[in-house]
This record gives sequence, structure tokens and C-alpha cells, in this order.
Amino acid sequence: MKLTTYINLPGTCKEALQFYEEHLGAKIVFEMSYDQMPEPRHIPPGFKGDAVLHAAVSIGEALLQAADVPGAEPMRSAYLTLSVDSHEEAERIYTALTEGGQVFMKLEETFFAHCFAQFRDRFGINWMLVHAKPMPQRA
Repeated sequence: MKLTTYINLPGTCKEALQFYEEHLGAKIVFEMSYDQMPEPRHIPPGFKGDAVLHAAVSIGEALLQAADVPGAEPMRSAYLTLSVDSHEEAERIYTALTEGGQVFMKLEETFFAHCFAQFRDRFGINWMLVHAKPMPQRA
């Protein structure tokens, strides 16, 4: 079994995935527009044919799927979590992804992490960013 996250965006999918490519080292592995769907095409009102019908992007070892969906609302109770190996990497990602977004918890040290943050990026996607401290193993 494999669990994959799927996010819906209100017409900003292509821009978001390109942003994640630039700032997270993501790689778009598949992208299909509404124009590329077989006939008959059902392009949602208010969308152009180049809006994303379905896309997949790899971020590290994870696969994130996404689409432009009319009326899509930003995430509210779920977070995509990025685990990084250094404070410098955390700072770089935090700076990029919080620009134009909303910070819920600024990047700082916690009892469980060298640095940890919670925020929403400018596309409405919630993120947790963590550079974890070693934790005791369960017996």
C-alpha cells in the first residue's frame, strides 16, 4: 500500500509546481492540461484550457499530486511536512515558502527539533518544516 497526497488549487497549480521545482528541488514527472483531455472536453467555467487537469511532482522521496479545481479552497487542517538535514536548508526553504504566505509558528528551536516552523505558502498550502533532534527509540 502507498499513500499519496493530492492537493487542489483554484487555478494556480502550474505556478505552484514550478515554484516548488525552483525552491524545493521538486521534479514534475507528469502534467496534463484540460486541453489535453480526450473529447469531449469539459473545461470548467472560468478556467482556460491550459489549467492543470492532473499533475504529479516528486519532492525528495515523496510524490505529490495536484490539479486546478474550480472553487478549491486552501488547506486548513492538514500539513505537508518537510524534514531537512540542516538549519541552513531549513532557513532557505522557510524564507522562500513564507514569502507572500502566512506564518503560524516562526522557525525556531523546540524540544524536538533544532528548528521547526508552521506556515501557509502563497498558494494556500500548509507546511511544517523540521530539522529534528535525535529522539529516544521505543523499546
